[in-house]
Amino acid sequence: MGEGRESFAVAGQRADRRSDAPRRVRVALAGNPNSGKTTLFNLLTGSRQHVGNYPGVTVEKKEGVRRVGGVRLDIVDLPGTYSLTARSTDELVARRFLIDEHPDVVVCVADASNLERNLYLTVQLLELDLPLVLALNMSDVAAARGQVIDRENLSRLLGGVPIIPTVGNRGVGIEALADAIAAVGTGAHPIRHVPVSYGAEVDEEIAKLSALLEPQGARLAPRGPPWVALKLLEADPAIRDLVRTRCAEAETILAGADAAGAHLRTLLGDEPEILIADLRYGFAAGAFRETVRCTRESRRTRSDQIDAIITHPVLSLLIFFGLMYLVFLATFRLGAYPKDGLHHLFHYLAQAAGGLWPLGSTSTLRSLLVDGVIGGVGGVLEFLPNILILFLGIAVLEDSGYMARAAFIMDRWMHKIGLHGKSFIPMLIGFGCTVPAVMATRVLESRRDRLTTMLILPLMSCGARLPIYTLLAGAFFPVQWQAPVMWTMYLVGIVMAVVVAKVLRVTVLRGDAEPFVMELPPYRAPTVRGALIHMGYRAWAYLRKAGTIILGVSVCLWALTSYPKPPASDPTEPAAAAPQRAGPVQTARPAAAIEYSAAGRIGKAIEPATRPLGFDWRVNTALLGAVAAKEVFVAQMGVVHSMEATQDQEPEPLEAALRRNYTPLQAVAIMLFCLLGLPCVATVGVVRAESGSWGWTLLQWGGLTALAYVATVMVYQTGLALGLGAG
Repeated sequence: MGEGRESFAVAGQRADRRSDAPRRVRVALAGNPNSGKTTLFNLLTGSRQHVGNYPGVTVEKKEGVRRVGGVRLDIVDLPGTYSLTARSTDELVARRFLIDEHPDVVVCVADASNLERNLYLTVQLLELDLPLVLALNMSDVAAARGQVIDRENLSRLLGGVPIIPTVGNRGVGIEALADAIAAVGTGAHPIRHVPVSYGAEVDEEIAKLSALLEPQGARLAPRGPPWVALKLLEADPAIRDLVRTRCAEAETILAGADAAGAHLRTLLGDEPEILIADLRYGFAAGAFRETVRCTRESRRTRSDQIDAIITHPVLSLLIFFGLMYLVFLATFRLGAYPKDGLHHLFHYLAQAAGGLWPLGSTSTLRSLLVDGVIGGVGGVLEFLPNILILFLGIAVLEDSGYMARAAFIMDRWMHKIGLHGKSFIPMLIGFGCTVPAVMATRVLESRRDRLTTMLILPLMSCGARLPIYTLLAGAFFPVQWQAPVMWTMYLVGIVMAVVVAKVLRVTVLRGDAEPFVMELPPYRAPTVRGALIHMGYRAWAYLRKAGTIILGVSVCLWALTSYPKPPASDPTEPAAAAPQRAGPVQTARPAAAIEYSAAGRIGKAIEPATRPLGFDWRVNTALLGAVAAKEVFVAQMGVVHSMEATQDQEPEPLEAALRRNYTPLQAVAIMLFCLLGLPCVATVGVVRAESGSWGWTLLQWGGLTALAYVATVMVYQTGLALGLGAG
């Protein structure tokens, strides 16, 4: 392996010396889900990454850079896909990139321990005739199973493709992989085209269609006529649309494709798409048999032994809910100390900022800085440690391979509501943020399943709700009850999602559930680097939101809470009585001023509608801000609390102020309403983009908010009837 690595590096250096300008090589990372592709991407690019969307689609696009000598590798991490026969949005995006962008190198990341199945995608990449590097990831797992891969022979069968063994979770083979990519990208390691045969009958029809397409070759660029002919035989709708829009003789070509398909059905007794897929699998199986040998008899792997317990019909659910409870327990217990530290830090900053003005000053700038910015944004950032611990726990469960088991475990339960286990994956992502969870529904092939899943996703308690739960649970419940309260809120969200999904599937989205097929990857020890990178992405998104959306909304709410100001004195109050009541009036003036403001008036105006829920005007104004981002609820409560203190009065902690003004029953009502209702603006936007309809978007927002209102009224009024409303 060392010799191979050196030869790649030397070849790359020779290529660099032929030009003074640094070479830029565009690289696409493709691979099956759970093959370790994203881990390799993180190792190749390190911190030199950025995230955006593919043009025209709300699908996350990760790009990064690595330098090898004088060669710059611009690496794109494509969505995981089993096939380039595009059915889901993920597959379509991956194929469009490979075809339209025509990268200099495609790295096919294959799970070496499941090589035969992974070679199916490799065959499809060979069909595109793109320069290829094959990364055999998890090669240590393959070796542990007694598999020996003849890389030299496999490379020969694939046209001289460099084959690099890697172990992503230990960083093994990364340098060799980067060298191979640079060598192929600069032309120092040439790759020969390997024609894939589909049998004499299919090959003959492909040749006939290619002859029809040949005069249209320029219009089809960069797609070659043979590949387009192959996809027409597979009845690929996207390629048929391409021919219609770009080819002058489109009807003749499509008629020829239909005739070829009918001929093959008659001759071979099956659909051409199935025949071609079978032959691809045959090529992959043949390559596997030629190049892989087992040194020991097949036996149960460690993953199989663990799965006997993890996927047990009864124990699996107990383990799942137990693990989630432990994550929430760690979120509270471990996050309490750094959270308190941040609370004291922002309290110190508020005092220092306030000290820049004379005691008792009513400066607008002072109020904006202390109450609006520090009181609002600081109140949200205090919960960053809790957010980090929650995201770290989820990252560890994902990287270990457990989350795939969670989807498998929930499959039979999801079938009862008309969905399947694959729908549970976006729901799990929704515990982090609803926006990427909605995007993750693109892995579902059925539009009915996609719509049902995205409509219920806001019921998953996202990270933005965590500050609300942490604040209220910490303020109203003893330490030993805080984690159970949070766990209960997450559980309530899951149960309500199940109920809503069932209602949707028997009414507006009726239909049978799609079958569920999903690979269970082997268990892997999560790497510190990988877990920190995943946690870091989410933490940075939280900080970015705090510095933009939450800051902007906090300032707007501060302005609404500050203006208009009440008259300097009440003309109806007797002058003689004013001095006697100077002390109490001074203390009450800030609260009265906030009630007089625009925010106070709005909160008061809707108070009759929210009083049955146990909400007052302060909670109402905070809920208005939560429409922009859920965390703003905490920020606005902090602003109101800060402004209600007089200028010469030390503000009490927010938790203490809440305990003084509200009861535990009201706290539960607030948490329940924030859980079920008012999806944030970002969620509204991404649901509109993914569903393509304002109708579904408004149904989600209005329906969930109405559900939240009814459920909260029932809980609060029942609590009052049982005598639970006392403080």
